[in-house]
Amino acid sequence: MKIAKEPIEFIITPVQSGNRIDKLLALINPEYSRSYVKKLILQGGLYINSKNVKDPAFKVSSYQKIKIVIPLIKELQLEAQNIPLDILYEDEFIIVINKKAGMVVHPGPGNDKDTLVNALLHHCGNNLSGIGGVQRPGIIHRLDKNTSGIMLAAKNDTAHRVLSKDISLKKVERIYKAFVWGTPKIVKGEINLNIARDPQDRLKMAVTKKGGRSAVTQYKILKSYHYASKLQCILQTGRTHQIRVHLSHIGFPIIGDNIYTRGKNKSKQMPDIMTNFSRQALHSGSISFQHPINKKFMQFTQNLPYDMKNLEIELNKHNKSIDNLY
Repeated sequence: MKIAKEPIEFIITPVQSGNRIDKLLALINPEYSRSYVKKLILQGGLYINSKNVKDPAFKVSSYQKIKIVIPLIKELQLEAQNIPLDILYEDEFIIVINKKAGMVVHPGPGNDKDTLVNALLHHCGNNLSGIGGVQRPGIIHRLDKNTSGIMLAAKNDTAHRVLSKDISLKKVERIYKAFVWGTPKIVKGEINLNIARDPQDRLKMAVTKKGGRSAVTQYKILKSYHYASKLQCILQTGRTHQIRVHLSHIGFPIIGDNIYTRGKNKSKQMPDIMTNFSRQALHSGSISFQHPINKKFMQFTQNLPYDMKNLEIELNKHNKSIDNLY
């Protein structure tokens, strides 16, 4: 494995002796998550006394020499594709993008092309952070394939570390707009429920009472319709499918979300666009953060895409038609 820059090297002290290497590396380098450290070790990025070690649970001893290397972006077995990007802002450290619905963020099983990462590799070349791992260069946070809106990516490791830490400290605000079935009784609320992989369906996430990862979503009703409502959602954490899982769990699944709708009753009086909407009606409409290098406050907003605007228009029309009956 080649390296992207000078390797990280240090000697194990007597105080550190006996620790698992993955826990120790994550503790010493808080900008790296333990999951990333584990992945890096399994990919061959760790050397102890010049010997490659691929066991994340390896317990270190005093005076062992540790060497960590980071994968080089250009070694990725990913194709740089000339896919048009809607770029809201870019400098030498970060890039802010308005992602269209239907685009997968990073490669995975069955999705090795036509992803946002493929597009970023073409646009940015090697100027992407390697901290996200070999399949996620530059990626700090994600949006689901069929969620549209603003995404922030890092063009070097320093920017990635700072922004990742700011997200964990809740210094990055991400605001979403969603159209859901029904209307919550509470106008403004907070959903604080842990999320884990659904034991009945490994492709889904679910709220869990035991274990899982903490997940907090704040919501506010922006407008109520017959059978539906428009919500603003603010992420305090960023778990997989978080908004979709939380809203579904409290009984207000997102319109068009076939995974988490749970067979919501659909009246014949509802407009066809509600029952036939082709994706989850969820949009990342705003992000605000402190620039990782110059520390300036930055905020970006993006209006609803065409399909969600059309949904809103039809819901308003439907409201008027129902009101005229009374």
